[in-house]
This record gives sequence, structure tokens and C-alpha cells, in this order.
Amino acid sequence: MQIRGLKLQVEPVRSPLPVFRGSVDAKGWEEAARAVLAAHGRLVSTWGAQAGGGGAPFTVSAAYALPAGLFWLQLPLEAGRGYPDLAPHFPFAGRMQRASADLVGLRAESAADGRGWLNHGVWPESFHPLRRDCAVPERFGAAQPYAFVPVQGDGVHEIPVGPVHAGIIEPGHFRFSIVGEKVLRLEARLGYTHKGIEKRFTQLPPLSAHRLAGRVCGDSTVAYAWAYCMALESAAGFRPPGRAAWLRALLLERERIANHLGDLGALGNDAGLAFGLAQFSRLREDWLRASLELFGHRFMMDRIVPGGVAADLGATGVERLLRQCDDVEREVRRLREIYDEHPGLQDRFINAGKVAPDLARTLGLTGLAGRASAQAVDLRCKPSWPPYDALEVRMATHKNGDVAARVTVRFEETLESLRLIRAICATLPHGPVRAELAPPAGAAAGAGWIEGWRGEILVALELDGGAIARCHCHDPSWQNWPVIEHAVMDNIVPDFPLINKSFNLAYSGHDL
Repeated sequence: MQIRGLKLQVEPVRSPLPVFRGSVDAKGWEEAARAVLAAHGRLVSTWGAQAGGGGAPFTVSAAYALPAGLFWLQLPLEAGRGYPDLAPHFPFAGRMQRASADLVGLRAESAADGRGWLNHGVWPESFHPLRRDCAVPERFGAAQPYAFVPVQGDGVHEIPVGPVHAGIIEPGHFRFSIVGEKVLRLEARLGYTHKGIEKRFTQLPPLSAHRLAGRVCGDSTVAYAWAYCMALESAAGFRPPGRAAWLRALLLERERIANHLGDLGALGNDAGLAFGLAQFSRLREDWLRASLELFGHRFMMDRIVPGGVAADLGATGVERLLRQCDDVEREVRRLREIYDEHPGLQDRFINAGKVAPDLARTLGLTGLAGRASAQAVDLRCKPSWPPYDALEVRMATHKNGDVAARVTVRFEETLESLRLIRAICATLPHGPVRAELAPPAGAAAGAGWIEGWRGEILVALELDGGAIARCHCHDPSWQNWPVIEHAVMDNIVPDFPLINKSFNLAYSGHDL
């Protein structure tokens, strides 16, 4: 297969989406990055692994999105060898490469930033937890100061925020360099919630690991579970029953709506409209209670399982669901009118945290935040997968790239998801909701690629001897956290919570 004149030796992965996998050498690794960039493709993720079987003991992987599909390229590496840096082509790759250096000990050559990311100076130098021979040390060291990039000049001073915050949220440190109240620079320090999830995957049977995937990030439990099951089913050459695929999409759209309702209320509150928080919180709570009633869990956790789904929907449930969709749509449309016509709210929203389309493209902004900056990417639309290929999803986009645009995209996606749920209920095929799946006994690989509510989620799964050799989960927050640092520039410090919430990125999904 060719990308802008570069010929790649890749093989298709059995998947509902077009996914291709192959190996390259160091020259091909760099040439592929340049070719993808020239073809206006995207880097989805990059990660390191200890290889199984013979050959080189390590690999570094990159997943690229192109019109033809997802290209999963692997570069075999000897111990102690580096690999070409992807950050000059795709800036957000730098932090993922730093994470690979911490977890596997694989370092990008000539990388501009060699600071630890997940390792806060506590781990011993030889401790790389994703290596198979890695033993947990008897004691860890003390956390070391992080070398934030200094900003100097007349009147410049710093405001440190976090990592512990005043609310019940996960930890993250934000270092503001400001003049007066205007932000000159922001640098984020994350990695405080590293939980060892990718290591834990290798200790679980493949048919049980979907439960761990669903706990990577609590607000995206459906998306991660589906992505994991898609990867496992791809590796096994298995296709779930048709009814199961449609029910999976229904659950994913309910997850999307629940998060958008919560964010729309929080954004109103951050801009001084407590009424918005009260109304959207009420709608979200009713929505979650209906999920408990219909599917057995408020967040629909563990409802997507290998081979299908663990919950069905009868005629009475369909009627209950459709009534709720009508009620929620009526109220969301009215609340949108209130938001759009509220001068104080719009004064806070418009031009705050603006990310121009060119900057969004350069930095790799993805998901709903990317669509608010004219990055027209939604996997439900293209390349699509069952049942979305039969639903004709209408993508919500905007070009202004500010808080107002991200609010608009949330409103439009909420209304579109309500339409999709109705369409799914009207088309839901009869039949079983689950079939028995047997993981492959030998070496196999599969990929799950899902459009979650925040953006695209990737699960790259490698099996060996019926066990999980490597399971890499990628959250769109990896791309989008660095963009916030640009979005807040030239804004005032009090607008940061509003700008930050308009992206609403994950700490948990980012710090596996």
C-alpha cells in the first residue's frame, strides 16, 4: 500500500474498520511520518512494548489515521537502541514518547524534551514497569522537583495551581506565567494518577479484560469496553450478532448524551449561570437513572462484553427510552435558547480559549474540541463501522474554536444522538445479543477504534499463546491537553476554569 509515494508492506487486520498492520525499519519509520503528514493524515497514538517470540526484544508502534483507514506500524528495536523522534512532525507525540521512556525504557533519539512524564522522580532509574523482568523495588525515592520552563521579563510572575484541587477532581499541576491577569504561558504537569492499568492487562485472561478496559476512564466506560471488545473480536476473526452491534451503539450514544448534559450545566455555572447547572444536572440525573432502570447500571458499565452485550431491551424498555428522548430534546432546545440569548453567558463564551483551525490542525486537536475548530473528523461518519454505516450520522462542526463553539458542538451532538437513539430503536434487529467467542490460541493482534464522546479511542491488542502480551489504550486527551496550554494564552486567569471545562479532558484516561 502506498502513502504519497511511500510503499508500505502492511496486512489488513480483521476488523469492522479498515485497519492495516506492518513493520518498518528506522528509515521507514521516519519516512512514514513525513508521508502521513504530507497526505494530511493524523497520528492517533504511539507506544512502546516488549516484543514476544524471536527477533528484536522491543517494538515501538505508531497508529496513523488516513482516508484509507488506520495504519498500525511497528519498529523493532534492540535493547538500548533509540528510534526517530516523531515530535517534529506531530508535536503532541513528545509526551507519549516520554511515557514510553518511563514505562518501557525506549527513548526517542534527539528528542527536545527528555523529562520524565509518568515518572515523577520516584522510580529508580532502571525501573520500567512494562518490561517483563521488571521487579517492584522494595522502596521508592522521594518525588523530585519538575523542571518547568521558566518565563522571565518585567512584571512576570508565576501562579502554581494543583496538583491537589479544591474540588473532588483528579490531580494535575498547572504552572501559569502571567503579567497582571493575562496569561503569557501555561505548562501542565500530569501523570499523578498512574494506576498500572496497561501492566494489569497482561495479568488478566482476554475474556475478562473488558472489565478493566471499562474502568480506564469512568465517563467513557462504554467506549473503552467496546474498543477493547472490538480489538479482541478482530484478533479472533469474530463478528458479534447484529442486534448486539446496534445495542452497543445505543449505549454509546446514551454515554455521549450523559456527558454533554453534565458539561453544558458545568459550563453555564462556570460563566455565572447557576440556573444552567441546576437544569442540566436534573436532566443528567434522570438520564442516568433511566440507564440504571433499562440496563442495570447508571453508567452502563460492564454492559458491553466479548461477543456482544450483557443487557437486552424489550418493547417496554424501547417505549420508556423513546419517551425520555422526547422529554430531553424538548428541554435541551429550550435551554439552548436561554444560553444563546443570555448576554452575560455569551460575553464569557465568545472568543474565550480560542483555537484557530490552522493551530488545531498543527497540534492535532481531536474529538469534539477539534470539530469546534473546523477539524471535521468523526469516526461514526467516516470510515464508520456497523451499525453507524447505516445511520448516516450528521457531524457537528464549527470554525470559531472558542468556548462558544465547543458549547454549540455539544448542543448539536446531543440533539443528533437523540435522533440516532430513535433511529436505532426503530431499526433494532431481532436475534441473540451475545455469542460465544474463543480467543486465538497463537499470536494474534486486533485493534478497536471508537468515537467516544470526547474523541477517538484506540485499543491496540496483542495476544500470544492465548494471553495478553500488550494492550495499549489511548485517550484523545493525549492530543488535547497540550492544546489547552495554547488556548489559554492571552486570556485572563479567571477564565481558565471555563476554558479548561470547555475541553473537559481526562486525567484518568491519560495517566494509565
